[in-house]
Amino acid sequence: MGKKIRSCIFISGRGTNLRSIIDHSKNKNFPINVALVISNNIKAKGLNYAKKNNIPFKFYNSSNQISFEKNCLLELKRKKIKFICLAGFMKMLSSNFIKKFKHKIVNIHPSLLPKFKGLNTHKRVLAKREKYTGCTVHFVTSKLDSGKIILQKKIVVKKNETEGSLKKRVLKQENQLYPKAIKLLFS
Repeated sequence: MGKKIRSCIFISGRGTNLRSIIDHSKNKNFPINVALVISNNIKAKGLNYAKKNNIPFKFYNSSNQISFEKNCLLELKRKKIKFICLAGFMKMLSSNFIKKFKHKIVNIHPSLLPKFKGLNTHKRVLAKREKYTGCTVHFVTSKLDSGKIILQKKIVVKKNETEGSLKKRVLKQENQLYPKAIKLLFS
Protein backbone atom coordinates (compact mmCIF):
# COMPACT_ATOMS: atom_id res chain seq x y z
CA MET A 1 0.00 0.00 0.00
CA GLY A 2 1.36 3.41 -0.94
CA LYS A 3 0.84 6.58 0.99
CA LYS A 4 -2.39 6.70 2.98
CA ILE A 5 -5.01 9.32 2.09
CA ARG A 6 -5.35 12.04 4.73
CA SER A 7 -8.96 11.88 5.85
CA CYS A 8 -11.40 13.57 8.19
CA ILE A 9 -14.41 12.05 9.92
CA PHE A 10 -17.41 14.25 10.73
CA ILE A 11 -19.50 13.11 13.72
CA SER A 12 -22.37 14.33 15.88
CA GLY A 13 -22.73 11.51 18.41
CA ARG A 14 -21.38 8.29 19.90
CA GLY A 15 -18.91 7.63 17.14
CA THR A 16 -19.23 3.85 16.71
CA ASN A 17 -18.50 4.12 12.99
CA LEU A 18 -15.70 6.58 13.78
CA ARG A 19 -14.22 3.95 16.13
CA SER A 20 -14.52 1.26 13.47
CA ILE A 21 -12.78 3.40 10.83
CA ILE A 22 -10.01 4.48 13.24
CA ASP A 23 -9.42 0.86 14.29
CA HIS A 24 -9.20 -0.24 10.66
CA SER A 25 -6.91 2.68 9.78
CA LYS A 26 -4.27 1.24 12.12
CA ASN A 27 -3.79 -1.58 9.60
CA LYS A 28 -0.99 -0.68 7.19
CA ASN A 29 -3.10 -1.97 4.25
CA PHE A 30 -6.06 0.30 5.01
CA PRO A 31 -6.10 3.16 2.45
CA ILE A 32 -6.88 6.11 4.71
CA ASN A 33 -5.28 7.80 7.67
CA VAL A 34 -7.69 9.58 10.03
CA ALA A 35 -5.88 12.90 10.41
CA LEU A 36 -8.79 14.93 11.81
CA VAL A 37 -12.22 14.57 13.44
CA ILE A 38 -14.78 17.38 13.23
CA SER A 39 -17.97 17.54 15.29
CA ASN A 40 -20.89 19.92 15.49
CA ASN A 41 -21.66 18.61 19.00
CA ILE A 42 -19.21 19.47 21.77
CA LYS A 43 -20.64 16.55 23.83
CA ALA A 44 -20.22 13.96 21.06
CA LYS A 45 -18.84 10.83 22.75
CA GLY A 46 -16.84 10.03 19.62
CA LEU A 47 -14.52 12.94 20.44
CA ASN A 48 -13.22 10.92 23.41
CA TYR A 49 -12.16 8.15 21.03
CA ALA A 50 -10.34 10.65 18.82
CA LYS A 51 -8.61 12.02 21.94
CA LYS A 52 -7.70 8.51 23.12
CA ASN A 53 -6.07 7.83 19.72
CA ASN A 54 -4.24 11.19 19.60
CA ILE A 55 -6.22 12.33 16.57
CA PRO A 56 -6.70 16.11 16.35
CA PHE A 57 -10.34 17.14 16.60
CA LYS A 58 -12.33 20.33 16.23
CA PHE A 59 -15.76 21.39 17.38
CA TYR A 60 -17.65 24.01 15.38
CA ASN A 61 -21.15 25.15 16.21
CA SER A 62 -23.32 24.42 13.18
CA SER A 63 -26.26 26.71 13.99
CA ASN A 64 -24.81 29.10 11.41
CA GLN A 65 -24.10 26.86 8.43
CA ILE A 66 -22.00 29.43 6.56
CA SER A 67 -19.54 30.00 9.39
CA PHE A 68 -19.54 26.27 10.29
CA GLU A 69 -18.56 25.28 6.74
CA LYS A 70 -16.06 28.13 6.41
CA ASN A 71 -14.30 26.99 9.62
CA CYS A 72 -14.36 23.36 8.49
CA LEU A 73 -12.93 24.18 5.06
CA LEU A 74 -10.09 26.22 6.59
CA GLU A 75 -9.19 23.38 8.95
CA LEU A 76 -9.49 20.73 6.22
CA LYS A 77 -7.12 22.76 4.04
CA ARG A 78 -4.71 23.34 6.93
CA LYS A 79 -4.60 19.59 7.64
CA LYS A 80 -4.34 18.73 3.90
CA ILE A 81 -7.46 16.54 4.02
CA LYS A 82 -8.33 14.78 0.74
CA PHE A 83 -11.26 12.55 1.80
CA ILE A 84 -14.22 12.93 4.20
CA CYS A 85 -16.36 10.31 5.93
CA LEU A 86 -19.63 11.35 7.51
CA ALA A 87 -20.29 8.99 10.42
CA GLY A 88 -23.46 9.84 12.29
CA PHE A 89 -23.08 13.46 11.30
CA MET A 90 -26.56 14.88 11.69
CA LYS A 91 -26.32 17.94 9.47
CA MET A 92 -26.68 18.50 5.73
CA LEU A 93 -23.68 20.04 3.99
CA SER A 94 -24.26 22.74 1.38
CA SER A 95 -23.76 22.07 -2.32
CA ASN A 96 -20.91 24.62 -2.23
CA PHE A 97 -19.09 22.60 0.42
CA ILE A 98 -19.74 19.32 -1.41
CA LYS A 99 -18.42 20.76 -4.71
CA LYS A 100 -15.07 21.46 -3.05
CA PHE A 101 -14.76 17.73 -2.26
CA LYS A 102 -16.55 16.29 -5.30
CA HIS A 103 -16.69 12.47 -5.04
CA LYS A 104 -14.52 12.69 -1.94
CA ILE A 105 -17.28 12.67 0.71
CA VAL A 106 -19.00 9.44 1.74
CA ASN A 107 -21.73 8.71 4.25
CA ILE A 108 -23.36 5.70 5.85
CA HIS A 109 -27.13 5.44 6.23
CA PRO A 110 -29.10 2.86 8.27
CA SER A 111 -31.38 1.63 5.49
CA LEU A 112 -31.23 0.04 2.07
CA LEU A 113 -31.26 3.25 0.07
CA PRO A 114 -33.10 4.57 -1.86
CA LYS A 115 -35.68 3.40 0.73
CA PHE A 116 -36.13 5.34 3.97
CA LYS A 117 -33.92 8.38 3.43
CA GLY A 118 -33.59 10.81 6.34
CA LEU A 119 -34.38 10.35 10.02
CA ASN A 120 -36.33 7.82 12.14
CA THR A 121 -35.35 5.08 9.73
CA HIS A 122 -35.90 2.03 11.95
CA LYS A 123 -39.29 3.27 13.16
CA ARG A 124 -40.41 3.73 9.53
CA VAL A 125 -39.02 0.31 8.49
CA LEU A 126 -41.07 -1.36 11.24
CA ALA A 127 -44.19 0.72 10.52
CA LYS A 128 -44.07 -0.42 6.85
CA ARG A 129 -43.57 -4.05 7.98
CA GLU A 130 -40.49 -4.42 5.79
CA LYS A 131 -39.03 -7.93 5.52
CA TYR A 132 -35.49 -6.60 5.04
CA THR A 133 -33.48 -3.60 5.99
CA GLY A 134 -29.78 -2.86 6.30
CA CYS A 135 -27.29 -0.10 5.67
CA THR A 136 -25.78 1.75 2.75
CA VAL A 137 -22.49 3.55 2.18
CA HIS A 138 -22.93 6.19 -0.52
CA PHE A 139 -21.35 9.30 -1.99
CA VAL A 140 -22.68 12.57 -0.59
CA THR A 141 -24.57 14.91 -2.88
CA SER A 142 -26.64 17.99 -2.09
CA LYS A 143 -29.77 15.80 -2.08
CA LEU A 144 -30.39 13.93 1.18
CA ASP A 145 -29.15 10.32 1.08
CA SER A 146 -29.28 10.29 -2.73
CA GLY A 147 -25.67 9.87 -3.87
CA LYS A 148 -24.34 6.90 -5.82
CA ILE A 149 -24.35 3.73 -3.73
CA ILE A 150 -20.95 2.21 -2.97
CA LEU A 151 -21.95 -0.82 -0.86
CA GLN A 152 -25.00 -2.19 0.94
CA LYS A 153 -25.59 -4.87 3.54
CA LYS A 154 -29.03 -6.46 3.84
CA ILE A 155 -30.44 -8.09 6.99
CA VAL A 156 -33.75 -9.77 7.78
CA VAL A 157 -36.18 -7.87 10.02
CA LYS A 158 -37.04 -10.34 12.80
CA LYS A 159 -40.61 -11.12 13.80
CA ASN A 160 -40.58 -9.49 17.26
CA GLU A 161 -38.15 -6.72 16.29
CA THR A 162 -38.22 -3.47 18.25
CA GLU A 163 -36.81 -0.15 17.13
CA GLY A 164 -33.98 -0.61 19.66
CA SER A 165 -33.07 -4.16 18.63
CA LEU A 166 -33.16 -3.26 14.94
CA LYS A 167 -30.99 -0.19 15.50
CA LYS A 168 -28.42 -2.29 17.37
CA ARG A 169 -28.32 -5.00 14.68
CA VAL A 170 -28.05 -2.52 11.79
CA LEU A 171 -25.32 -0.55 13.61
CA LYS A 172 -23.25 -3.72 13.96
CA GLN A 173 -23.49 -4.15 10.16
CA GLU A 174 -22.60 -0.47 9.61
CA ASN A 175 -19.40 -0.87 11.64
CA GLN A 176 -18.33 -3.70 9.31
CA LEU A 177 -19.59 -2.23 6.03
CA TYR A 178 -18.08 1.27 6.27
CA PRO A 179 -14.42 0.15 6.36
CA LYS A 180 -15.14 -2.37 3.57
CA ALA A 181 -16.57 0.40 1.39
CA ILE A 182 -13.56 2.63 2.04
CA LYS A 183 -11.20 -0.19 1.04
CA LEU A 184 -13.25 -0.81 -2.09
CA LEU A 185 -13.09 2.86 -3.11
CA PHE A 186 -9.30 2.89 -3.05
CA SER A 187 -8.58 -0.60 -4.40
